[in-house]
Formats: sequence, C-alpha cells, structure tokens
Amino acid sequence: MANEKILIIDDDDDLVLAMRLPLEAAGYKVFRAANGVEGLQKVKEINPDLIILDVMMDSTTEGFQVSLTLRSPDPKSEYKAYSHIPILMLTAIHQTTPLRFGPEQDYLPVDAFIEKPIEPAKLLEQVRKHLKK
Repeated sequence: MANEKILIIDDDDDLVLAMRLPLEAAGYKVFRAANGVEGLQKVKEINPDLIILDVMMDSTTEGFQVSLTLRSPDPKSEYKAYSHIPILMLTAIHQTTPLRFGPEQDYLPVDAFIEKPIEPAKLLEQVRKHLKK
C-alpha cells in the first residue's frame, strides 16, 4: 500500500487540506488541481492511481464533464489510457438541491460518491476500497 498517487480536483482550499492531511498521513502522494481543465492536464502529467473529483467548481457541473471526458468510450479519446482510474466524486449537491444521482446510472461514469462534509476515516476507507480494484 501507500505511495499511490491521488489527484484531488477541487477548488476549495480548506476541503483539499482536510483531505490531503489524512491521505498523506496514510502514505499517499497527493496532488491537487483547482478546476477541471487543470485536473485533466494533471491526469496526463502524473497518471494518478485514483481521482477525487468535486462536482461544482468553475461551473455547477464541471465535475460531471471531467468524469465524462475521462471515461469517454471514444477509442480516439486522448484520455483513453486513463479511463481505468477510479473516480470518487465528492459532492454536497444532495444536501443543497433536490437533484439525485449515483454511480449506478450509466450516464455518470464514476466509481463512488462521497458526501461533504467527509470524515477522514470514511475517505480513507473509500480510497483503499477503490485502489484494491
């Protein structure tokens, strides 16, 4: 375990720090991107073992767009080599809107949803679970 690279794509500095500390304490190498565009660039640069992706950043659906880009079924997609990377979607949208979604729906290709605010133990549990797959 550990030494795996985790990319957090989130624009909230405080939340990123709250995730970074327990992840680094558990031995993970943590990288950060503040928005979807930067996140897609970092995916190519560092080839992370797991991505933690916020839903709402520069736009209310930016995280959805990033996940759809990374998991594009297009064989010519520039992100095809990264489509296997587990994506944990971090969101408070269920608390703030009546919108409901989950990873079981085909239209949203992520591996799991983590509700904000997140407890460090639950974060580590989800990270470990999805890195084993």
